[in-house]
Amino acid sequence: MGEQGAGPLGGVLVADFSRILAGPYATMLLADLGAEVVKVEGPAGDDTRAWMPPVREGTSTYYLGVNRNKRSVVLDLTDPVDLDLARRLAGRADVMIQNFRPGGLRRFGLDYDSVVATNKRIVYASISGFGTGAGADLPGYDLMVQAASGLMSLTGEPDGPPYKAGVAVFDVMAGLHAALGILAALHHRERSGVGQHVEVDLLSSALSGLVNHASGHVAGGAAPFRMGNAHPSLFPYEPMPAADGELVVIAGNDGQFRRLCQVLGVPELADDPRFRHNPDRTANRGALRPILADRLTRRTRDEWFRDLRAAGVPCAPINTVDGGVALARELGLDPVVTVGGVPGIRNPVGLSATPPRYDLPPPRLDEHGDEIRAWLTAD
Repeated sequence: MGEQGAGPLGGVLVADFSRILAGPYATMLLADLGAEVVKVEGPAGDDTRAWMPPVREGTSTYYLGVNRNKRSVVLDLTDPVDLDLARRLAGRADVMIQNFRPGGLRRFGLDYDSVVATNKRIVYASISGFGTGAGADLPGYDLMVQAASGLMSLTGEPDGPPYKAGVAVFDVMAGLHAALGILAALHHRERSGVGQHVEVDLLSSALSGLVNHASGHVAGGAAPFRMGNAHPSLFPYEPMPAADGELVVIAGNDGQFRRLCQVLGVPELADDPRFRHNPDRTANRGALRPILADRLTRRTRDEWFRDLRAAGVPCAPINTVDGGVALARELGLDPVVTVGGVPGIRNPVGLSATPPRYDLPPPRLDEHGDEIRAWLTAD
């Protein structure tokens, strides 16, 4: 514990007081890069330990997906002995991360002001749902943020109800933002010797993640709306029908559209004034779509995927998750790593000199408790 380790973050000790998704995802990314992460759990454990099905050998796969390379210790913050150990851990840590409701750790002396008073170099990261001001009382569940941010208003068919995304996108995004902020703060500390408070909230992450739609509103006064799988600024950029199902077909620029037309056997479309440039195609999508669909329905998805890919036209099959993993394998991306008998998805960051490590499977509750308590109480 606390010794210099391998990886670009070797020697960085992270006291992880977070749970569920955004915080644990951030700390797993840091742990993959060499940080020593101590996962502090209450007596009942991280909430996601009970989020099942699906399960693997009795353990929630939700929990398994975001908790590798960590050590678990149970500390009951209402118990004076355990609280003292939690404060000791915060005092030794390079990074502390927590996603309690804003102000929730103040009564335990584990809020930023309390921790920084004894650990000036601490990089203290707080993740909340809606910030520390007027939204501090709102819990930070991803579905709430998908609803409140406007994402759900953009997801679904134009004449249908709003839908959430199929994954907790803003929890993941906030976790990425937290990891980015922590790395920036650690770099600043290397130069200044001083830590700082990193604050991330899911709503701000969501608005940042809405990118062109948020920009369309704040910079252009536009009011984005549901368009199904269509794109407001590009065409084609959506699933198109083939003989045996649908294939995503994209023309991100005029050159790609010209190549698409050549492969489809309608090269004249590229010079049609209605379709020559992207704004023309977007304005006249109602006329262009049935022409493209008529050609595409004459062959199978796999045939078009092969030929369009060879021509440099962006396209992709619409897979289930198992198909996505299989495609990554086919492309040589080696997406799955197995640690201690537990398969997981590989860290997506490739580093030529200091690649991610995969040393520890997701820990059982309090699996490393004795080791961590002995280390914290040692002189």
